[in-house]
Amino acid sequence: MTVINELDLAQMLADTEAEILRVVSDRDGATVGVYEMIRYHLGLDGSDGPRGKRMRPLLGLLAYTSIAGEHARALPGAAAVELGHNFSLVHDDIEDGDVERRHRATLWALHGVPQAINTGDLIFSLSRVALHRLTDLGFSDSKVLRLMRLYDETCVALCEGQYIDIATSAQDAPMTVELYFDMIGRKTAALIAASIEAGALLATDDDEVIARYRRFGWSLGLAFQLNDDLLGIWGEEQKTGKVPTDVARHKKTLPLLYAFEHAGPADLARLTELHARPEPTDADVGEIVAVLERAGADVFTRTEARRHRDAALGELEGLSAVDPAVRQKLIGIINSVISA
Repeated sequence: MTVINELDLAQMLADTEAEILRVVSDRDGATVGVYEMIRYHLGLDGSDGPRGKRMRPLLGLLAYTSIAGEHARALPGAAAVELGHNFSLVHDDIEDGDVERRHRATLWALHGVPQAINTGDLIFSLSRVALHRLTDLGFSDSKVLRLMRLYDETCVALCEGQYIDIATSAQDAPMTVELYFDMIGRKTAALIAASIEAGALLATDDDEVIARYRRFGWSLGLAFQLNDDLLGIWGEEQKTGKVPTDVARHKKTLPLLYAFEHAGPADLARLTELHARPEPTDADVGEIVAVLERAGADVFTRTEARRHRDAALGELEGLSAVDPAVRQKLIGIINSVISA
C-alpha cells in the first residue's frame, strides 16, 4: 500500500519543478533572455522567488499515484499542466493591467507588452513539448494523443472563459450569476478537472474511473473559486496573506453579482452608486459589504462553495481505485484550500 506523507508531497513538487526546468532550460545563446523570463515568472530563477502552490500538478500526480502507486512516470503531464496554467497568467496580467504578481513585478511591467506576449506564447508551446516525453517513458501513442486532446480542449475553454470575463468587464451592467458560473467553469474548474483527469488517464484505461476523477476535479475547481470569492471579501488577512480587496478593486465575483440580482430596491440603488466610484473609500467598501450581507450574498456563496466541495468529496469516496492513504491526502488538500 502506498503511504503518502508530507515528505512525499515535497518530493512530488520538487520532481515537478525539475521536470519543468528540463523543459525551460536555455536552448542557445541568442534566446537565453526569453528562458530567463520564463524562469523568473515561474519563480525558478534561483532567487527563491514566489512559486505559487503548484496545486494543479500536485493534484494530477496524486490522482496518478492513487492508481499506479508511484508518480515519476506522470511528471511530464504535471509539468505541462503547470506551464499551461502559467501561460494564461502571463497573458492575464497584460489583459488586466496588473503590474505585480506574488509581490513582485509582472513580466510585462519589466519587459514590455510585446516580449511578455511572446513569452506567454512560448510557455504555451513548451507545455505541449513537455507532453512529448511521455512517449519516451513508454506510454502508447494513442494515450499521449488522448492526453493532448484533453489539454487542447482545456486551453480552448480557458480562452473562452477569458473572453467572457473581458467582454462582460467592458459592459456597464454586471454579468448574471448564471453566466458567472459558466465563466468560472471554463476558467478555473476546467483546468483543475483536466489536471486530475490527466493523472487518471495516464494510470488506467477504465473510462468510468477517469470520468469520476474528472467530476471530482470539476466540483473541486468550482468550490475552490467560490471559496476564493469569499476570502476576497470576508477573508482574514492573517489566514490568506492578503487584505480582502475584491470590493475595492471592483472585482465582479459571485457575492457582488448575487447582490445585484437580489438586493432590495434601495440597497440596489446604493450598491450601483458606490460600485461606480473609481476609487471607493474604506467607508464605501464597508457600506458595499453591508449591502452584500443584507442581500445574503455571503450565505449564498458559502452554501454553493460547500455544495461543490461536498460533491467533490462524494466523487472521491466513490472511487474504489483510490489508495486510502492518497484519499486522505486529497481530502486534506480539499479541506486546507476550501475553508467555506
